[in-house]
Amino acid sequence: MAKPAFKFQMYKRLQMNTPKIYAEAKKAAESLNIPAELKGAIGLTGAISGCPSPLRADIEKAMAAESRKVVSLSVYVDQIREIIKDFYGDDYDAAPVNTCEGGLWTAFDTLMTPPMQGRGDNYRTRYIAPYERHIHHQCGYGRPYPPKYKDILADRGSTAGELGFYTKRQNNLDTVLVPLPGASYPVHGIKYHPVPLMKNVDVKGSIAALRTSAKQHEIMLGGFASLGYDTPGYGYGQKDAEGTPLLLKGIAEIAQSYNVPYVIDNAWGIPIIGTNIKKVGADVMIFSMDKASGSPTSALMIGREEVMVPIRRVLGYHGARYGTTASYGKAGYVTMDPGKEGLSGQVAALKALREKPQILKKPVDDLYKIVTEEFGKIDSRIRKSFKFAKTYNSGAVEINYEDSWKDGKLGIPIFSIEDMYAGSNLFQDGMSQMGIIPTIAYDANIFISPGLGTTDENGQVIPERARMVVRGLVMLIEIVCEHAGIYE
Repeated sequence: MAKPAFKFQMYKRLQMNTPKIYAEAKKAAESLNIPAELKGAIGLTGAISGCPSPLRADIEKAMAAESRKVVSLSVYVDQIREIIKDFYGDDYDAAPVNTCEGGLWTAFDTLMTPPMQGRGDNYRTRYIAPYERHIHHQCGYGRPYPPKYKDILADRGSTAGELGFYTKRQNNLDTVLVPLPGASYPVHGIKYHPVPLMKNVDVKGSIAALRTSAKQHEIMLGGFASLGYDTPGYGYGQKDAEGTPLLLKGIAEIAQSYNVPYVIDNAWGIPIIGTNIKKVGADVMIFSMDKASGSPTSALMIGREEVMVPIRRVLGYHGARYGTTASYGKAGYVTMDPGKEGLSGQVAALKALREKPQILKKPVDDLYKIVTEEFGKIDSRIRKSFKFAKTYNSGAVEINYEDSWKDGKLGIPIFSIEDMYAGSNLFQDGMSQMGIIPTIAYDANIFISPGLGTTDENGQVIPERARMVVRGLVMLIEIVCEHAGIYE
């Protein structure tokens, strides 16, 4: 087969060779000696919503004890508030919800959509967001602007059409997408789409671009939104002396200057030890507590008290009609209620984070060592292309390979998020062929975290298991690169 001269030819070649790649991946996996009972039950992350990691023993024990008690759910909500206020200060508050997406929906509808009351249609508002990864989450609640982005979310999901991601769009709300200087948006993948490559984001230039956009849309400006991650591959690698991403702080300053809210989606983030909303200066930050914090399925909204009042009201937490500081009742978004198990488990997870943060930090340190050692053995022709970072915010290790495409040469294949949804992301579906549950591996960025068969009941890394799945990923990357023809 002729050596590919262009990107699309490389991906066409990979598409044609997919059966061979999967067959070779299955064969290679035999050398890993994955025990039969672990095949399909061990993986590169326990932080994927569709397959969360098992609960730690301390969380399970706490939940079991609470399950035998008769307790008003408002008691757990207040316990969560106490822990958050103890760490962030009394001018911050919290509201638990069932999922991070539920928290995002609540935040956008509460803080950024125009009021419905009064005669006629409500006015329009717009919120501004960086054009970055995962935009179907934090950027999916309005109609994309400028119009060239009108269909940017079309294929993300299960092609449900109007009942898919489009359904999240709020009435008379627009999302202004701002490409960031230093980032690039080339087209890649078997499902050939633009991919955001964020490692080289110019922070000062990006803040200036966001400020310019705010000035352009100031008449209808309703807020800002972004991710809350803290790694180079997500564009947040430049930090101040306290470790707070400078881009996040810059967005917060712009939002404050316009007196509009700044909502941060920190789904794969951990309260207390992760990105600190107070140091950022944002208004509300939302965590998917089951992804990395050790909680059962639930989420948590943390924010300034002024902002949290309407949020807690719409969730039914903000006091009975006769006047109380808290309640547990019906309101517009009572559907976001996490329930007793979610609440009691979240309390236990937050207490552990406050009292023994090393239970979540040490596994990251251990995993980082394993990842860097195993990738140090990868084919020497691509070894220098990988950059590594560990993040306590996400309880993960980041592997970025944008640099493999430097100088205009064909590099390590980059798969789009559309590849993930279409089943054509070879770095994810190839791992499944090996009997290993994959992790997020698109846009030239891979997040690996402990928890899915790679940790013991106390959440600590089992080195031989973690090494086994990371080695499987290394082998798969080598196989895919050979079939891509980048060495020819």
